[in-house]
Amino acid sequence: MIESRHLCFKKLLKPYDFTQSIAKAKGESLFLPLMNRVTHFEIPADDVRRASEFYREVFGWKFNSWGGPEEYLLIETGAQDAPGINGGLMKKRDPGQPVVNSIDVLDIDATMKMIEHSGGTIVVPKTAIPGVGWLAYFKDTEQNIFGIMQADATAK
Repeated sequence: MIESRHLCFKKLLKPYDFTQSIAKAKGESLFLPLMNRVTHFEIPADDVRRASEFYREVFGWKFNSWGGPEEYLLIETGAQDAPGINGGLMKKRDPGQPVVNSIDVLDIDATMKMIEHSGGTIVVPKTAIPGVGWLAYFKDTEQNIFGIMQADATAK
């Protein structure tokens, strides 16, 4: 079964093959992972439910209640045996409470389109980091700023 976020991708972009276990460009098809990894994060939100829906739809992250005395969701960003970390989504405590971290993506252009489709905005367009890859910054539905990074040693 294809998740609903992938159906949105298929409507917005070229057809994608979601059955492959590794990312491969094949003509008009490209595998996009169900989840994208970050290096470190904790996300403050005015509306925790709305924020969790945004990240679930765009990046495929899984959310579970911490079960403690305050509203805090544990975030699973990928398989436990894969590199990367998991994090948390919490009620914003201060209007100026920031988060700025980078999320690794396979296709920055497709991800930028999905972010906008899901209610986010691109605040710094795709920029080459020569010899490293492509970087862009976006605001999510809660006005948090994140980077998205696509590795590409040929970026200039």
